Amino acid sequence: MASTTIPPDVMIDLIKVSKTYPPEVQALVDVSLSIQRGEIVYLTGMSGAGKTTLLRLISRMEKPTKGMIDVAGFDLGKLPQRNMHLLRRKIGMAYQDFKLLPERTVADNIAIAMEVLYTPKRTMERRTRELLEQLDLSHKYATRAGELSRGEQQRVTIARAVANVPEIILADEPTGNLDGETTARVMDLFYRLNRKGSTLLIATHDTRLYRHDKDRVIELRFGRLQSAAQTRVIKAEDQPETTEIQEGL
Repeated sequence: MASTTIPPDVMIDLIKVSKTYPPEVQALVDVSLSIQRGEIVYLTGMSGAGKTTLLRLISRMEKPTKGMIDVAGFDLGKLPQRNMHLLRRKIGMAYQDFKLLPERTVADNIAIAMEVLYTPKRTMERRTRELLEQLDLSHKYATRAGELSRGEQQRVTIARAVANVPEIILADEPTGNLDGETTARVMDLFYRLNRKGSTLLIATHDTRLYRHDKDRVIELRFGRLQSAAQTRVIKAEDQPETTEIQEGL
């Protein structure tokens, strides 16, 4: 069921959201947060601060103990399971633990995201090759995912998450296993998608990602939201290119 109470320019809205795991582990406490359409927001905090939990709640992989969450016009507390696919079409999630199918090829793992939308086979192959080129993985197209290094698996996870150019991209430590050059490639891809309209929420320990930007940086500490910098919606003329990569998407 779509919500009609949230302004159309607000893509993610949380009101006093808490999450408690048994027996009494408080992962999130009274978190209120609004993210506008087209925004890039960096979510920081130490391990165990609640970053991954927050992403899982926004993607409806888990439900909050209390509070309200509205994502892309859907009130997640009222969204029936039979309509969950409507929400998932709008979200691309790059998991920290990758969740790849190890016996399937790199191309297969990326194509899975597009198959659920009945994307034509030729389009899936073209988009997969473009993403792999942008992430410097073209030579791994037919390699089984289980044979990749952790850094390579991370890039495949990111490619799968963005394959459909989703309205919302949730990335959990997307550069944790990457060197500086590869990190630049990943961020360049994110910026390109943002300029096409995608809203990004990036959980990260890596201060290099936001040190020189004016995007919003928020911090979780022991499950509580601590701070917020000035909000800025990325515009094409504001964001410098980090690497020269073809405009694949």
